[in-house]
Amino acid sequence: MNTTVVDLFASALHFHPDGDVRAVGRQMTSSTSRAWQIATFHVETDADVHADHWEMHPEAEEAVCCLAGGVRLYFRPEAPGGAEDMVRLQAGTAVVVPRGRWHRLELDTPSDLMSITLRHGTRLEKRTDAD
Repeated sequence: MNTTVVDLFASALHFHPDGDVRAVGRQMTSSTSRAWQIATFHVETDADVHADHWEMHPEAEEAVCCLAGGVRLYFRPEAPGGAEDMVRLQAGTAVVVPRGRWHRLELDTPSDLMSITLRHGTRLEKRTDAD
């Protein structure tokens, strides 16, 4: 049996429909792969979590997990002029972002995060002053 240790802060794991699991480079934008991605990140600033962009995964829910530190996850208003919803995550907590729901992160403190989702079709959209 051949086993390899994977540094999850440098790589991601892709879980493929056929049951294969592979270590790959992390990809935060849309992927042509039909694999689920598990990726971990050490983040120091809001720029590290693209706080100036909304993100959406049309084909799957996303588990956003705070392993250490603290973050705020914001959901884009579903109706124009509405207020953002916010969920605060502390170490050891997670939230499931519904499929197709626009969201973004801001840090309370430097943090270690884990994201689990199907990246296929993922979209990023720059925030505007109207957001």
